[in-house]
Amino acid sequence: MAATGAIPASFPGLKTRDTGLGFTKSVDFVRVSDSRKYKYGGRRVSVIRNSTPSSDVAERQPASDGSPLLVPRQKYCESIHTTVRRKTRTVMVGNVAIGSEHPIKIQTMTTTDTKDVAGTVEQVMKIADRGADLVRITVQGKKEADACFEIKNSLVQKNYNIPLVADIHFAPAIALRVAECFDKIRVNPGNFADRRAQFEKLEYTEDDYQKELEHIEQVFSPLVEKCKKYGRAMRIGTNHGSLSDRIMSYYGDSPRGMVESAFEFARICQKLDFHNFVFSMKASNPVVMVSAYRLLVSEMYVQGWDYPLHLGVTEAGEGEDGRMKSAIGIGTLLQDGLGDTIRVSLTEPPEEEIDPCRRLANLGMRAADSRQGVAPFEEKHRHYFDFQRRSGQLPMQKEGEEVDYRGVLHRDGSVLMPVSLDQLKAPELLYKSLATKLLVGMPFKDLATVDTILLRELPPVDDNDARLALKRLVDVSMGVITPLSEQLTKPLPNAMALVNLKELSTGAYKLLPEGTRLVVSLRGDESYKELEILKDIDATMLLHDIPFTEDKVGRVQAARRLFEYLADNDLNFPVIHHIQFPNGIHRDDLVIGAGTNAGALLVDGLGDGVLLEAPDQDFDFLRNTSFNLLQGCRMRNTKTEYVSCPSCGRTLFDLQEISAQIREKTLHLPGVSIAIMGCIVNGPGEMADADFGYVGGAPGKIDLYVGKTVVKRGIAMEHATDALIQLIKDHGRWVDPPSEE
Repeated sequence: MAATGAIPASFPGLKTRDTGLGFTKSVDFVRVSDSRKYKYGGRRVSVIRNSTPSSDVAERQPASDGSPLLVPRQKYCESIHTTVRRKTRTVMVGNVAIGSEHPIKIQTMTTTDTKDVAGTVEQVMKIADRGADLVRITVQGKKEADACFEIKNSLVQKNYNIPLVADIHFAPAIALRVAECFDKIRVNPGNFADRRAQFEKLEYTEDDYQKELEHIEQVFSPLVEKCKKYGRAMRIGTNHGSLSDRIMSYYGDSPRGMVESAFEFARICQKLDFHNFVFSMKASNPVVMVSAYRLLVSEMYVQGWDYPLHLGVTEAGEGEDGRMKSAIGIGTLLQDGLGDTIRVSLTEPPEEEIDPCRRLANLGMRAADSRQGVAPFEEKHRHYFDFQRRSGQLPMQKEGEEVDYRGVLHRDGSVLMPVSLDQLKAPELLYKSLATKLLVGMPFKDLATVDTILLRELPPVDDNDARLALKRLVDVSMGVITPLSEQLTKPLPNAMALVNLKELSTGAYKLLPEGTRLVVSLRGDESYKELEILKDIDATMLLHDIPFTEDKVGRVQAARRLFEYLADNDLNFPVIHHIQFPNGIHRDDLVIGAGTNAGALLVDGLGDGVLLEAPDQDFDFLRNTSFNLLQGCRMRNTKTEYVSCPSCGRTLFDLQEISAQIREKTLHLPGVSIAIMGCIVNGPGEMADADFGYVGGAPGKIDLYVGKTVVKRGIAMEHATDALIQLIKDHGRWVDPPSEE
């Protein structure tokens, strides 16, 4: 690209330094107002120095129109219209190869006390027998490091050669010791050489900052040299919850700070000609996690780096919540061909992580192997690096209409549910399952109201009971969708008619009574000529509908193509992600499939709700999964949000037991976020994403936090849950649970 004006070698007054990243330093994201503008390639852009061999400058642009965040113009994945795995080098961890030329590897972490050699060996064997490719073990101090040699020897004697990974925090000397026996060292740039985060705002001059970098190199280099000597691998693993005060003071608590934290260590590895490492960018919020990985990869493209990625949503929680959050974060990236090894972090026994992890990896590998996608299209409107909601126009009440259609969709994301005729025959149970406004109870129940139901078949006109049940639902502003054929033969007053593009093109919908609301089902991979008819109709919503079993067409890519078409033509219809699952699908596959296929769109702000269909699945399970999906994508908050770590050898209490106890007493507090953390390594940092924190401070003692601030220390375990509840009350966030009557 030829410059239309000279770009000076230095920019007086510009807060910047040569990082090799193209990042301008500031307390927060780079802001347009902080940078000098120069004419380049016929338009005005912000530029900074870049050490990339092929380019002297890195061109940057706003992440979206009006956004203060500057991002690289380079891509963040191989293809936005087809799942193509990003090309990486191969990293060897013992005898296990990680990289794009190999299947996605799965791993977990032990929860035993590392000093308990027999217990740890037994757990590692159990994990290996379940099919994990790697096992991570926490190594806090010298006693644990000494135990690692015994653990490794014992496993070898029992013919278990699964690679072992040492999890290191705050302990460079321990990392050096354990590198002599374990196959991989995980270092956290936030606390390996920096002091423990105090969440203090620090002021740095350029000289001060350079001295900090020199200190990091002095501390970290011996470990790099040792890994080279022994043929070990390394994971440079940034956690959103444990960024150092130095990084947060200079970059803000941001994905950009996460990337720079990791790159500081990667540059040292490169300087010492060590390349057997992978990156990770973990966060408990899937939206933050996805943004961080995308920014990381976009900068690696700028640099020409090809290091593999380990993917994970940290502190995801337990049960369906943990699986859903992991599917949203990990699945989104796998759909774009990113990720070479993964972990599903659950507050459950570690061997229980393997099965959902494998299901998620298989989903990603299947998409990549079959090159799922659509025909190439230009993408101009999606926001890759900052979440911006594309909210469709909600239905409005029209003059003379009997029914208020404003309740058909929810402003924060809608849940639609399929309903069968059999369910209509037990209307009281149906009302309860829908949690409609017919119920008398606490106001929070309205937050979990299903917005619209889909009836594949209408009851006969003379079925008074079923018709009355439907009328009662319509009367409380619940939407009812029925297929065009049903609405023509057994019309239900005020129901919306479901039509496809063919029915629109033939004009069959014109046989409906004037003013009937239309819901249009489409795939997104139709020709633009077929989609033209959308310009001529007034649809209440669109259902993006590609069967889950579709092999070649990628649901995510087809939806992106559809949203581009809608944006290009100023069509602001609400779009619901409709996923039809086959009979017999495993519940974990349904949760992971929904999180991956719909979550990958919702984290980009693309979509207004979900409709999950699985004929043989329990109604309440589908309903809860739908609300969990919206909450995991940070759209509609209908229950208490938990940030719960998966436990490890550092954990100071029984996480599973305490998590269950706290959930039982606090699950009825939508809008409240509670972190339950086993120790202080990530605990205080993850308070950034939580209102209240319950953190193991010492054996048998709990510290309570409000945000990142500790407010009570050393509470005896037996009193800590009650103290947490009192803390929530003291801050005006408590409501009494509803009566079961």
